[in-house]
Amino acid sequence: MTDGEETLDLGAAPVAVVALLASLAGWALLAALERFGVRRARAVWTGVAVAVLTVSFLPLTGDGMDTATRTALALMHLAVAAVLIPGLAGRPRAHS
Repeated sequence: MTDGEETLDLGAAPVAVVALLASLAGWALLAALERFGVRRARAVWTGVAVAVLTVSFLPLTGDGMDTATRTALALMHLAVAAVLIPGLAGRPRAHS
């Protein structure tokens, strides 16, 4: 990724860590919504997840990146969301 005059190389490890942190935050939010009895917790969570995905594209609209970089970053965001959103929203509810 290019930031003005400076080039930043992102390896697989930082990308995986950020994806893991996003997954854990999403899971924690869904668990909290279900724990506190929010009606339609999964629908609320899905709406929040889609909103967060949308906001995650905002930095890609700024200067300092070429089209290939923007495309690669957008595809990484979409790949994580494509697994995380259906995976957590559709997971079986824990019975208590």
